[in-house]
Amino acid sequence: MYSPTPTVLTVSQLNNYVKTLLENDDVLSMFFITGEISNFKRHTSGHLYMSLKDNNSIVRSVMFASFASRLRFEPSDGMKVIVRGRASLYTRDGSYQLYIEDMQPDGVGALSLAFEQLKEKLQKEGLFNESLKKSLPPFPKKVGVITSPTGAAVRDILTVLKRRFPVAEVVFYPVTVGGGTAAAEIALAINIFNEKTAADVLIIGRGGGSAEELWAFNEEQVARAIHMSKIPIISAVGHETDFTISDFVADHRAPTPSAAAEIAVPDIIELKAFVSSNSMYMYRLLKEKLAAEKAKLETLRKARVLQSPLALTDEGRQQIDELFKKIMALMETKLSLESERLKGNCGRLSALSPLAVMARGYSIVYNEDKIITDSHRLNSGSEIEILFNKGSILALVKEIKNEQ
Repeated sequence: MYSPTPTVLTVSQLNNYVKTLLENDDVLSMFFITGEISNFKRHTSGHLYMSLKDNNSIVRSVMFASFASRLRFEPSDGMKVIVRGRASLYTRDGSYQLYIEDMQPDGVGALSLAFEQLKEKLQKEGLFNESLKKSLPPFPKKVGVITSPTGAAVRDILTVLKRRFPVAEVVFYPVTVGGGTAAAEIALAINIFNEKTAADVLIIGRGGGSAEELWAFNEEQVARAIHMSKIPIISAVGHETDFTISDFVADHRAPTPSAAAEIAVPDIIELKAFVSSNSMYMYRLLKEKLAAEKAKLETLRKARVLQSPLALTDEGRQQIDELFKKIMALMETKLSLESERLKGNCGRLSALSPLAVMARGYSIVYNEDKIITDSHRLNSGSEIEILFNKGSILALVKEIKNEQ
């Protein structure tokens, strides 16, 4: 109704009034809207800030942490979504915005999208690499089982373990396998088994169910606990056609809990049959080996060298005699050659000897123990010694005759 005296409002009063109108409107207090996410930001507080847009318009939106924590997927720019919320005014800025309470991907289920997002993330980090897969122990002493204490899975696992390998100790850790606390319980159980080194191999899993019921095994904290485990883990979630993130990270994936128990331990009946079969085979091989060695021993016993040990040296002694003869012949030949050479050297030395010259009538004159070959080296009255072929004389020089 028209008033000639208009009411004067403050800016805050105006914004609060418009906010009240929006929040009291039946349509705007709760509605669904579809749009494309843009300008997406996740605040450290856990609140999500974004805009929703279509081809012609855009609206600012916020999703507080209490609602955002329920999301199964990670929103991102460009993603088309259907949201449930209410419209209100942010009085500080004077702009209206959408307050989101729930969000679902448009065209694909939230769980399916969350599964694919986490799978892609962990795959890029290398958590699915085959090189990281640990081998299962062939004869585990302790088998750890992490599952619900009331489901069919635990009964199936225990039945198969008892039938196949009753000597193994089963260490059971009961957890909830569905609901809000399931993922945290499963991750904690895996960590405790590793801290206590309480098993040689672990089986984690549950029976079949819907995607929502199996979702605990798609949680990131479970996947990282499996990845960090030093104990080999077999994932056995749902039925053969069900696949979870845990299946991709685990060292081995079993299509069912019963199959996991089959994989975890050997069949004791088959082991006994194997041991029995191989025992007979080894006995036969050993018997054949002993017979062959006895035959060798008998052959050696009949050998001539054992009958007459000296026969082993006969040929050697004969070779020694022949070598001795050869050495003696070589020595005689060598001595003969050296003797002839010595005679020749003696003849040559004899021909060069001064004694041989003196035997032909020559003599040697000494003066002061020096051989005199030149008369100029003597003086009249010098004392000399004359050496003949036989004997010597002392004389005095009477006269020196020098040749011109």
